Amino acid sequence: MNVLEIPFVQKVGLTHNEKGKLILPMDKSNENHIKTIHASAQFTLAETLSGEALQKTFPHLVGHVVPILRESEIKFKKPATSEIYGLAHIDHVTKEKFEEQLAKKGRASISVDVEIKDTNEILTCSGRFEWFIQKIN
Repeated sequence: MNVLEIPFVQKVGLTHNEKGKLILPMDKSNENHIKTIHASAQFTLAETLSGEALQKTFPHLVGHVVPILRESEIKFKKPATSEIYGLAHIDHVTKEKFEEQLAKKGRASISVDVEIKDTNEILTCSGRFEWFIQKIN
């Protein structure tokens, strides 16, 4: 599934830039009361990016599993005053452990770490997203 086809993602205004990075433009529709990008909009970018990272890391599972966000932790560091983009990371050990558990039990959990930065490379927030993934019978 293309994450940009998710209705809420469209509502928030996430898109891909010319380099293929998932971004959230600075726009009046996602501002908060102090004219920076609203925390919930940043969370949406981070959570969506974590799901997209799973698809890119495990393309052979797309359409064969159901991923559900189980838990998240996010820390806001600096106000986002311009377009923001995200970077996601799943370490090698985590990938291997996840694939072993999924093969063995048909379900597994995996954490995805995310950083959100603005156009000046300033870290606006970071988070960890814990996904529960189950094979479709």
